[in-house]
Amino acid sequence: MSTSNTQPPAPAPGLSGAAWRKSSHSNGATNCVEVAMLADGTVGVRHSRRPDDTVIVYSRSEWAAFVAGVKGEEFEAGTT
Repeated sequence: MSTSNTQPPAPAPGLSGAAWRKSSHSNGATNCVEVAMLADGTVGVRHSRRPDDTVIVYSRSEWAAFVAGVKGEEFEAGTT
């Protein structure tokens, strides 16, 4: 006999009360990432369809490097 836990996982410390937001470019889509600036200065990223699932946490400098790469089009197809 197996049992399954139907309760969502408890939020990791520091995530409760986080103000999650997604890009205005998502145009109301539900398959997006959401970002929250956390109280300890880190940045949380989660999937908008699964808000109670895993959150990836980045340092402020990691997030700044990612944003700079996006703005610099480092991730565009066909660029070197």
